[in-house]
Amino acid sequence: MQLTASAPTLEDQAQPAAPTKIVLAGRLFDPYTLELLDNQAITICNDSGMILDVSPLSAISSNFASFDGEVIDLRHLTVLPGFVDTHVHFFLHPYAETSWVDQVTKESIVERTIKATVHAKRTLMAGFTAVRDLGTEGAGDADIALRKCVSSPGALIPGPRYFCVTRAIAPTGTYGPKSSLYVNKEGIDDVTGVDVADGTQECIKAVRRQIGAGADWIKIYADYAVRSRASEVSCRVGAASMATFDYDELKAMICTAHAYGVKVAAHATNRSTIIPLISLGVDSIEHAYDMFAPDSTAVEMFEEYAGHKTKYVPTLAAYYTITQGKGEIWDRAANSFKAALELDLDNISCGGDTGVFAHGANALELSLMVRLGADWKKVLRWATLGGWECIRSRMWEGEAGKTRLAQVGDLKEDPRIVGDNEVPFGAVRKGFIADLIATPGNFAADFEGAVSAENIHFVMKGGKIYKRDGLPLV
Repeated sequence: MQLTASAPTLEDQAQPAAPTKIVLAGRLFDPYTLELLDNQAITICNDSGMILDVSPLSAISSNFASFDGEVIDLRHLTVLPGFVDTHVHFFLHPYAETSWVDQVTKESIVERTIKATVHAKRTLMAGFTAVRDLGTEGAGDADIALRKCVSSPGALIPGPRYFCVTRAIAPTGTYGPKSSLYVNKEGIDDVTGVDVADGTQECIKAVRRQIGAGADWIKIYADYAVRSRASEVSCRVGAASMATFDYDELKAMICTAHAYGVKVAAHATNRSTIIPLISLGVDSIEHAYDMFAPDSTAVEMFEEYAGHKTKYVPTLAAYYTITQGKGEIWDRAANSFKAALELDLDNISCGGDTGVFAHGANALELSLMVRLGADWKKVLRWATLGGWECIRSRMWEGEAGKTRLAQVGDLKEDPRIVGDNEVPFGAVRKGFIADLIATPGNFAADFEGAVSAENIHFVMKGGKIYKRDGLPLV
């Protein structure tokens, strides 16, 4: 039998993909200058997802009829860099649905991981194109596999760029879940919420273990309600947050992590815990809600924070959700944040401790900051460029980091070379990755409406569109 085939026509032949696409922005937020720029054209490389050019529409031809690539017309929207949530827990869901203890001890790792994939998509659809997950809370190292699935060239599911810590580190007897039958044992049914370490050698080993597992960050519980079991007979003693590790243990962990090029986040609420951490060069402080002392104001306490590079992540949304914005704990958290504003502290990033409240509602942290008196333009900066400055690797810090940043415009930070989490993001400039979102809202008139998930009409991560005209494309 003889087989014959005719040559394909020109129409039958696949046309090569255009090398670039253009996004037209009615207004564009620049987190470096805090300006809203009118009518900008953003040119993006389709292969790398990098931004090749940002120019006013008046400076280039507005007639794109001859342009081979896709033109995405967002001139009716305000475009800005994708938001960054610097404190999430994808393996948790709201405590109002299921208590923390029941999630950790009664939900299997399989169930919790499947839920984490749902949380990842909701977060991305809400306009958050990067997150830092500060602990699986009993789900072991599952975040390492999740990172591979959402934040790598072979990503299987939609989600943000994902920076993780695997297991946070705390000393014996500090963290939950705590058994009511075997009070001297760590955890319940071999499930522990943290990696337990005591003494400098164990602390060093724990840090090395997490880094060896693939952690982007190390998280330390530097203070906590260690005596929580005393709450039945002494409420204040049981609820009191106190230092967990001593100075030498903290120094050992921070120095070890930094020697490996890994940053350190510290759960720390009290001023007495925070000041030594800052002196040791910890990279971010989570919560810091109690910056008061009997003889000093919160402003005086934060004066010791000013001038340091340590990022302040206030997690206002978690405190607001737990307290419904009422009572002593919320007042302390709110007043501590107001004190930071009074000092014009700018090394702030937006992390809500998302998971305590619903994933996808991440913008609550931004809204609370504005309600408490922050300039909305600064909040947008803290939620974009400030987020990247927080969660980026130590390779972007110091003099070497300054040199690297100065060369971003040379297009050397290609994700195919440096990796998905090593690219610069948080700004819309040449050489940055194209993580973009857009809203029809008016930030000045209705900030909360403008940043709400419902008003994020467009989401792009790495040059790929995930949401358009308010509808998910995945």
